[in-house]
Amino acid sequence: MSIFLSPLNVHVNCHPVTGIVDYFKYIEGEYLVAFDHKSSERNERTEIGIKTINGNKILFKQIAGFVARRIVCNLKTGDEVYIGEKFGMIKFGSRVDMLFDINTKIFVKPGDKTKTGETIIGEFQS
Repeated sequence: MSIFLSPLNVHVNCHPVTGIVDYFKYIEGEYLVAFDHKSSERNERTEIGIKTINGNKILFKQIAGFVARRIVCNLKTGDEVYIGEKFGMIKFGSRVDMLFDINTKIFVKPGDKTKTGETIIGEFQS
């Protein structure tokens, strides 16, 4: 799932789940426009993996766009994080990608507007 943030949106990022950061990687890259599907793999980005207490895992990415050339994220592997807690931001137009387990129940659909700390994106299914 990709969430595009226009230059007019607030670009603060919050944790989607409570758990432990078990993967973190910063990747230098290009600055394609964030809505280009290639930006997920070619642009500057951070990749963050969190494992929940129930063993569920989620991977999400902060992706810099054409205008956004600064990702702010101070996470590191082993950090304990809490759902809804702010962890970083991406300056100006940007994108956040979330990769879920195939069995995750998704509550949003294409075109929906999400709000940081308010919109429930999905729910892990046991």
